[in-house]
Amino acid sequence: MPARRCGYLSDVFDHILRPLKDVLLAWLVRPFARVHPNLITVLAFLVGLAAAGALVQQHYLWGLMGWLLSRLLDGLDGAVARAYGNQSDFGGYLDILLDFAIYALIPLALVLSIPTSQHYFWLAILLSSFYLNAASWMHLAALLEKRAAQSGSIASTASTPPKLTSVVMPAGIIAGTETISFYCLFILFPQYLAALFAAMAILVLLTVVQRLVWASRHLG
Repeated sequence: MPARRCGYLSDVFDHILRPLKDVLLAWLVRPFARVHPNLITVLAFLVGLAAAGALVQQHYLWGLMGWLLSRLLDGLDGAVARAYGNQSDFGGYLDILLDFAIYALIPLALVLSIPTSQHYFWLAILLSSFYLNAASWMHLAALLEKRAAQSGSIASTASTPPKLTSVVMPAGIIAGTETISFYCLFILFPQYLAALFAAMAILVLLTVVQRLVWASRHLG
């Protein structure tokens, strides 16, 4: 059964925080009962876009609130879809596409607010790590989905319950919780932007290596 959300298998921090997130979203689902999940997805993108605009102008508090609100809406779309049976493969596809756009725009906006050569350099490294990370899981996800369709063995060890994700994926060092946390640090401490970009890029690249090792062991 296709699920509304598309993303990584949550790691240990996501497993710890998921119950809290589910409780929070449960309070918000009912007021959005008549709103199509795809509209919530687009709204999350627009709020994220507004947050990026605020950050370019160095309005960091507004940017932080916009970033957090966009992530809340990003979780709400899937919760609404599951609660009211509006799950779709297109919804998951739209969700991940707009997520990627916001994940690129927020650090770009921060660099545009403090345009130094050092910041541009580490922005390039960070976005390059995102590019490699996407390559590390997208085709791997397709391979795991193919194997899961043939037998349930991979799905049982490498995926979350079908109602929560729409692709199977081995866990990584950097997942949703870590990404949101790092972006909050970017916004709260722009004076340390280069160091924070470097730290996240290193962890993302380690995640790529982690998935490569996992794939060599399980897809041989």
